[in-house]
Amino acid sequence: MLRVDGLEGKVAVVTGAGGGIGTALVETLRAQGAKVAAVDLQPPSLECDLAVAMDVREPGAVDRGFTQIEQELGAVQVLVLNAGIFVIEEFEQTEPASWQRTIDVNLTGAFLCARRALPGMRDAGWGRVVAIGSSAGKTGGSKAMAAYAASKAGIMALAKSIASEYASAGVTSNALAPSLIDTPMLSGIADLASRIPVGRLGTPQDVADLVTFLASDHAGYITGEVVDVNGGFLID
Repeated sequence: MLRVDGLEGKVAVVTGAGGGIGTALVETLRAQGAKVAAVDLQPPSLECDLAVAMDVREPGAVDRGFTQIEQELGAVQVLVLNAGIFVIEEFEQTEPASWQRTIDVNLTGAFLCARRALPGMRDAGWGRVVAIGSSAGKTGGSKAMAAYAASKAGIMALAKSIASEYASAGVTSNALAPSLIDTPMLSGIADLASRIPVGRLGTPQDVADLVTFLASDHAGYITGEVVDVNGGFLID
């Protein structure tokens, strides 16, 4: 596990903490000494400093959740925007309600959480935002996933916009573009490793290590970037 400086005692929020990547994020940030609030629709059952139930699509739920975190742990200093859903649907079969649900969870939820956390970071003069995008947000995806690809393109652009607006306040904002990470999302798809130049699927820990680095003091001069985590699957 990567060891970094600058996260000891920091208050970190991880959305979508109940999944494979989310769990790795929580464990890795805690191992660096951060106080981690694990956020999901239901309070995640994992080792964390605070488990919070939050529907990121709902402004009121987001406000209540962040208020609870501030009261119990302190002001949020690191925000990892990981909550997301993955739906494969043929374009012409995608109903507006299904499209909207993906956009609401993957993109609007990230906007609402960032909007709630950023004023405190700005006032403190220090903060880290890391958004979990996808290579599908660059390529459109290899399957029928228009809503997912659009939402991930959006969250990566959102991270860049935050970087531009908040850099002078001491807040960095970056995004990751993972691809072919070994999580339940990929279950049932055969022989994926053969498509990857390094010869293996990525792991949740691969993602968590990079997030941890970007949240640390080592990355204070990195902002507005989208970093690939894909073993060479997409080289752009």
